[in-house]
This record gives sequence, C-alpha cells and structure tokens, in this order.
Amino acid sequence: MAYILSIETATDKLSIALHQSGQLLSMKELNEKGVHAEKIMELIDEVLDSVKLQSSDLNAVAVSEGPGSYTGLRIGVSTAKGIAFALNLPLITVNTLQALAYQAKGENKDFHIIAMLDARRMEVYSQVFSNEGSVKRALEAEVLTEGIYQSYLDLGKVCFIGDAVGKASQVILHENAVFLENQVSAESVGWIAWEKYQNKEFADLAYFVPNYLKEFKALQSKKNPLLQ
Repeated sequence: MAYILSIETATDKLSIALHQSGQLLSMKELNEKGVHAEKIMELIDEVLDSVKLQSSDLNAVAVSEGPGSYTGLRIGVSTAKGIAFALNLPLITVNTLQALAYQAKGENKDFHIIAMLDARRMEVYSQVFSNEGSVKRALEAEVLTEGIYQSYLDLGKVCFIGDAVGKASQVILHENAVFLENQVSAESVGWIAWEKYQNKEFADLAYFVPNYLKEFKALQSKKNPLLQ
C-alpha cells in the first residue's frame, strides 16, 4: 500500500490528487488563472484532510514535469521538491502530455492519441501516443498547419486531447480527427506515478528541473494572420 500525492500545475488549472496504490482517494481543483502560488498548499491540506491523512503518511510525491506554463511548472515542481525533501520522500515526475493521453486511453483500440497543450498564437506542445499510452512520436513544440498530422490521420481515427484542441479543430479538417477539449488533471498524473513508483523510477531531487520546451519547429506562416 502506498499513498502518492500528485501535483498538476502546467496549465491555468491547479489540480491536486491523492492515490492509494493507483486508486484515487481525493482530488481538489481550481480552474482560475494566477492562483497557483497562493492556493497550492491550501488544496494539498484539503486533499489530505478529506481522507483524514497527514503528510507524514505519504510514500511519494508526484508532479507534472511539463511542458506547460513556465510559472505554473516552477510553482508545482518547487512545491513537490520541498515536500519530498522535508519528508525524505521519493519524487516522481510525469510528462504532462502523457498524463493527458492517459485520459483518452481505451476510447478506441485503433485510435492514435495526440495530446496537445496551448502555447501561444497557433503554437502547441504535442506528442503522439498509441491507444495504450505508449509513445509513438517524441514531444515537440510546433506550429499548427492543416497537414501537420496527416500521416496519422490517413491511418485511421486520431483523438486530439488537451486545451489546444479548440484552435486545432479550426485547422485540422480531416474526417478522422476527433477532438476532446480536456485539461490535464492530477488524477492522471497519479495513475502514471503509481506505475513509476512500482518500478522505482524516481527523479533526482537535487537536480531535476521542469521541461519548459520553448523552441518551435516550424516557421510562422505569412498567409495565416493568427501566426503574425
């Protein structure tokens, strides 16, 4: 039995969850921009109090590692590292896009899953996964164009998931595209963290830094005013 506290701050949503051996016990969320620093410890206390546990009962701390908001990631990671250091707990870091993809697992056995987070203008952070959650293409920072995921769409249904699918749906018009405008949550961070905990895949507490991923692959289009 292991209690894992999971922290997700990569987007405007602040999400805190507690799992017991992979099963969600409690989760609290605030979808309000700019409150992460002020509210993160309050939400952690609320999650623990809701199941009558204390921080000393924890076995590990998990945190979304990015990509995502620079400020949000910095707050989440520094909080997780502080708790892990103070309580001598292992730190588990989870790819934010993998956590998103896990929310779409099992939708259809033939789907590819493309998790994407909004960056700015028509830019996104994205990564391609199989329906089982395994990585099919590395994490990229890229500019949305109509044909950017053509090779996957031509193979069959593709589930696009994340807070960038609103603008993606304006550009990607392929009949095989399915859009789920979900936000990443600490619940899915906790699912992956449990797998890593069992495999003892722990981050280096002293040297770990978030994956901010700022560089973009494609040049801005001169024809698309959204990219100017």
